[in-house]
Amino acid sequence: MRLADKVAVITGAGSGFGAGIATRFAEEGARIVAADINGDGAARIVEDIRNAGGTAFPVTADVSKGDEMARIIAAAVDEFGELDIVVNNAGTTHKNRPMLEVDEATYDRVFAVNVKSVYHSAIHAVPVFRRQGRGSFINIASTAGIRPRPGLTWYAATKGAVITMTKAMAVELAPDNIRANAINPVVSATGLLKDFLPGEDTPETRAKFVATIPLGRMSTPRDVAAACLFLASQDAEFLTGVCLEVDGGRCI
Repeated sequence: MRLADKVAVITGAGSGFGAGIATRFAEEGARIVAADINGDGAARIVEDIRNAGGTAFPVTADVSKGDEMARIIAAAVDEFGELDIVVNNAGTTHKNRPMLEVDEATYDRVFAVNVKSVYHSAIHAVPVFRRQGRGSFINIASTAGIRPRPGLTWYAATKGAVITMTKAMAVELAPDNIRANAINPVVSATGLLKDFLPGEDTPETRAKFVATIPLGRMSTPRDVAAACLFLASQDAEFLTGVCLEVDGGRCI
C-alpha cells in the first residue's frame, strides 16, 4: 500500500473531490481525518471508509476559521499521534457572472474558504511537521488559476493565490523536509458545477464546456484523487512546488 499507516487530513471531505481523495487514500492504507463544514457528509464518507475496512474519523469544521482548523489538526494528532499529509481541498465559488455583480460578502467568503484556509492550515500543521521532520501539503487549486475566463474572476483570483502560495511554501519549507504541491483540476460534475457554468446547467451548456477539453470529458473525483495519491506518496518524494494540471488538456 502506497500510504500505509500515513495520517492524512482532508478538508472538504464530505463530497466531491474531497470524498474521492479520502476514499482513495484510505484504500492505500492511510488513516483519514475527514473534515467538512457539512458534518453529515463527513460522517457518511467515514462510514463508507470504515465499512471497506479503512480507518477514518470525521470532524465538523469551517476551515475559514483559524480555531476550527486548529481543532482539525489537533484531532489528527490526538487520535493518531502524528500527521503526514494535509490536503487543502475545501473550496467554494461565486456564480459565474460579470465581476461587478459579485457582492462583497460573497467575495470575502470565497477568499476566506479558498485562500485563508491554506494560511490557517500552515499556521497549525507546520509546527507539527517540523517536530516530526517531515510533512506534505497538497493544495487543490484549479485550471482557473492559470487559464482564467470571464465570469469567474474572483474565484480565479483565489486559485491563482493558492498556486503562488504553494510555490512559496515549497521553497520556504524545503529545509524542514516539508513538501508543498498543488493540483489544478478542470471542472467536474460535483456540487459546484452549476455555479461554474455560465447560465443554466443544461446538457447543452455542459457539452459546450466539454468541447473545450481535448480529452473530451470533465474531471472526476477519482482523477483528482489519483494525482493527489502520487504527490502524497514516496514516488514523489523529490517533488515540491509542483502544480499539476488534471484537466484533459484544457490548459494547453
